[in-house]
Amino acid sequence: MYLLGYDIGSSSIKVALVDAASGKAKQVVQFPEIELDIISKKIGWAEQHPEVWWESLCQATKILLQKSQVAPDQIKGIGISYQMHGLVLIDKNQNVLRPSIIWCDSRAVEIGNKAFESLTPKKCLSHLLNSPGNFTASKLKWVKDNEPEIYNRIHKILLPGDYIAMKLTGEINTTVSGLSEGIFWDFKENKVAQFLLDYYGISTELLPEIVDTFSVHGKTNQSASEATGLITGIPVTYRAGDQPNNALSLGVVNPNEVAATGGTSGVVYGVVDQPKYDNDSRINGFAHVNHSTENPRLGLLLCINGAGIQYAWLKKQIAESGISYNDMERMMSEIPIGAEGLRIIPFGNGAERILCNKNTGAQMNNLQFNRHTRAHIYRAAMEGIAFSFVYGFQVLKELGLNPKVIKVGNDNLFQSKIFSMTIANLLDCCIQVVKTTGAEGAAKASGIGSGIYKNLEEAIKKNEVEYEYFPNQSDNNYSHAYHAWSNDLKKLIQ
Repeated sequence: MYLLGYDIGSSSIKVALVDAASGKAKQVVQFPEIELDIISKKIGWAEQHPEVWWESLCQATKILLQKSQVAPDQIKGIGISYQMHGLVLIDKNQNVLRPSIIWCDSRAVEIGNKAFESLTPKKCLSHLLNSPGNFTASKLKWVKDNEPEIYNRIHKILLPGDYIAMKLTGEINTTVSGLSEGIFWDFKENKVAQFLLDYYGISTELLPEIVDTFSVHGKTNQSASEATGLITGIPVTYRAGDQPNNALSLGVVNPNEVAATGGTSGVVYGVVDQPKYDNDSRINGFAHVNHSTENPRLGLLLCINGAGIQYAWLKKQIAESGISYNDMERMMSEIPIGAEGLRIIPFGNGAERILCNKNTGAQMNNLQFNRHTRAHIYRAAMEGIAFSFVYGFQVLKELGLNPKVIKVGNDNLFQSKIFSMTIANLLDCCIQVVKTTGAEGAAKASGIGSGIYKNLEEAIKKNEVEYEYFPNQSDNNYSHAYHAWSNDLKKLIQ
């Protein structure tokens, strides 16, 4: 008996087949092997075609079934993790009306900022836990204002995971967790944020039906079966944005537990049991996967847009042909902490929430032609991303999160010892690397709604810790390097 999990990223689609009894992955596939394209017609814009996600998912599923040699009728549940904050628009025939405006698109910043001031920060933060900012609701308002002919044809608006669930089942629905990430949810009233929709002039009829996170959202239909190789009738029983799902995958479901990931973007995600918010909306609060009115579980999310995407750009544009990430790690390990004065600020992927939605671009400082090599650039880039995590984490500490352990996955920047040790030393905490992926977590979570597991704790109890990074507080070079970097950042954002 197996469970299937999808992770719909902006870089690729990952799919995992998990043995329900052991909790171990039978097969994991990523498709395509090269990163998916992001369309950027203007500075600050970022779009992708949802159809490409679906086509890639279909190919990944076929490859997984072929490699695993597991009969499709042995799959008893499907879970979906997806890139957060994206906007997908469909008509009455479930056809996509335009490319998805994805998470790192910053065109709606001013729309959200204006709403924040007009509706008042007190109202927005106490009800939404956020500024409307550059989130899905504001992106929809941008379409309404700038593409009225498309807006008038909208039947429903979907998040990326809602779209994939629709393609699998033909059903159109969403979750409270999903609505909260789009800033469509009013936590004080425990319902759709009518006051924000009224302000934007958006009808609630455009929002899908709400279903529980751990429930049957629909079953695979004939069209999906033909496209993927799955049989009909497999229930889709779980759906969550990639960061809440990543936290669940790592076993972060209780207050003061913290997860982190260093993918295309960098994220720290901590769980609290009461509504909390940052007055400058640098940290965002969303309904966690196990949130309920009776037992609140809110995820406080710190996001750094310019993380793994910067390092991937560096490998593609700066590194010599044929160099791998392992090669880059080996080269930078020979460079001292602080990269001999070379400092890189990684914020080159749109507006940054931790900088109050400023779009500063990336910056390289103190480059010395007679001293610095590619290896120095690699080290400075990796440290710059780590320093960004530490900079943002100070806000989480102000909101009461101060964990001694941060749980991370084994498939992102935390594979780098340099990256992990930099953060561990500066935050004085242990970084625990858990052997799992978002796709595996989504697969396990689907076992709850499928009736295979009794509860969330049973679904995630078999996680395996691969290794841990412990801080070395006798080494002050980390703090010296971070201090110089943060001074550069302060000058940039003044």
